[in-house]
Amino acid sequence: MLDISHEEFESLVADGLDSLHDDMLAQLDNVIFLVEDRPADGSEVLGVYEGFSLAERAAYGYGEEPDRIILFRENLLGHCTDQDELVHEIRVTLVHEIAHFYGITEDRIHELGWG
Repeated sequence: MLDISHEEFESLVADGLDSLHDDMLAQLDNVIFLVEDRPADGSEVLGVYEGFSLAERAAYGYGEEPDRIILFRENLLGHCTDQDELVHEIRVTLVHEIAHFYGITEDRIHELGWG
């Protein structure tokens, strides 16, 4: 498994966000990006979106807690063999979870080649 500190990993996530097209990030509202070591349920997922998709925002009110996109550091590290692959997988995971924010289904994400 790759050995990258939490701080270095967060920096790679920030770089991954910076690498995304502005149009992809333009409508993100009240969304925070977090890094956790692993999911509480012990699953092997690389990331997760928690919140109201853009399609559900009509039910979203003032003062709501921010939606969350979480990347799981240990799962991503275990999934990759080198730092180049890790950088790629972080970006793919960000795109995948942001797609969920926009209401794009898992099947459609895979059809588009984003997951």
